[in-house]
Order: sequence, then C-alpha cells, then structure tokens
Amino acid sequence: MKIHPSSIIEPGAKIGVGVTVGPFCSIGTDVILEDYVELVSHISISGITKIGEKTKIYPFASIGHNPQDLKYNGEPSTTIIGSHNTIREYVTIQPGTAGDAMQTIVGDHCLFMVGSHVAHDCVVGSHVIMANNATLAGHVKIGDYAIIGGLAAIKQFVRVGDHAMIGGMAGVEHDVIPFGVVVGERGWLNGLNLVGMKRRGFNREAIGKLQDIYMNLFMIGSDQPLSERFDTLRDKYNNDNDVTILLDFLSTKSNSLCQPKAV
Repeated sequence: MKIHPSSIIEPGAKIGVGVTVGPFCSIGTDVILEDYVELVSHISISGITKIGEKTKIYPFASIGHNPQDLKYNGEPSTTIIGSHNTIREYVTIQPGTAGDAMQTIVGDHCLFMVGSHVAHDCVVGSHVIMANNATLAGHVKIGDYAIIGGLAAIKQFVRVGDHAMIGGMAGVEHDVIPFGVVVGERGWLNGLNLVGMKRRGFNREAIGKLQDIYMNLFMIGSDQPLSERFDTLRDKYNNDNDVTILLDFLSTKSNSLCQPKAV
C-alpha cells in the first residue's frame, strides 16, 4: 500500500493489496477499497461503500455520501462499484435509499467523465460511458455498453437498454430500447446504434433482425397498438438469441417507450 500522510483513513476501513491513496483523501470507516484501487488525490469516500479492484479515481470525486433525496433519513444504504472503472474529476456517485433497493450499483470497466452524476438507487451496467456532466436521476437503470453523451440528463425511473446511445444535451423522459439512439432537447428515438453494434461484433444477420423489429414497432404505419405489434414480433423471433436483449427489455414493464419524432 502507498498511503500519503496527508490522507485520513478512518478505523474500520478495509484497504486491499497494492492500493494507492494520494494526498488529501478521506476514507470512511465502512469503506472497502479492493486490491490495486488508485485514488489520485483530494477524494472523499464515505458511507457503506465498496470500490472494486483496479478502479482509478481522480481528484475531487465524491463517492458514497448522503444522497440528494429529502426522504433520506440516514438509513444504512450502500454504494457498490465494480472493478476496472475510471472515475474522473468531480464525479458524484451516491448510495441507495429506503424508497428502493437500498443500494446504488455500478458494474465493471465503466468510464465516468468529468462532473458526471449517478444518483441514489441507480443501477449502471458494465462498459458504460458517461461523458462530461451527464446526469442520472434517482432509480435509473443503464444497460451494458450504453453511452450517455455530455450534459445529457436521464429522468427518474427511466431504463436505458444495452448498447443504447444518448446524444449530448438530450433530456430523456422515457425508456430507451436496447441499441436505440436518442437525440434532441427532449430526447426522441432516432434509429439504432449501428456503429456501436458493428464495433462490438454483431453480424449482418443479427443487425438485420434488430432493424426489422425496430421498423415494425416504430416506423411502419399500423392501426395495431404497440403491445400487439410486439406480440407478433415476439412470436416471429421466439428463442432467437440474436434479438433476446431487445425482446427481453420490451417484455419488462415500462413507464413508456422513447419514440421516434413525429413527422
């Protein structure tokens, strides 16, 4: 371990092998830093918080402090952050509340750029990128490989599916389907994230099936309700692994879906 003498580590904190704590950090009594975590400097970690191995945190990040929820009453909720994450300057990640699952969870291999915010009771998958000043309100769920653009804001209880991409400065008020691209001041669905799918190895056949589902759900005129169109597509692609991510997302109860912009 390399602990700078100016940093404060409260009794009870658990520090793993090879951890580096730079100058002027504050580590609370219920914090766990797993092996090879690196705190660059001026970082405050509080509450019942676990930071996974080989995660690197940059100056002025605030992790595990009380959530910005007026209903929070000091309940012993947790913040759990996975391994190999990069948490840049001024990032804030806050614990859960009694109004939900009592925990905020972040997966592995994520990048949180400067000033991004993960509020109470959020669940963030793995390989997620949140660009500068992107914001998640409480109870938001972000799927694996999602990208949240700079200054984008996600409303409470919204789900963003795997491989989705949210454009910079978008305000997202409705659930975003896996692979979806959302743009606009009040975010609207603008097709599928084809570039992202190709980069992650989805073949032409799989992309074609996903495009078929997208077109039939959102683009082809029909008098059928969305739920009935989904049932038809689910029967067509039943047990097809290529589209499982999208169909499973649509099968889960949703507040409402982000839709294409009306022409």
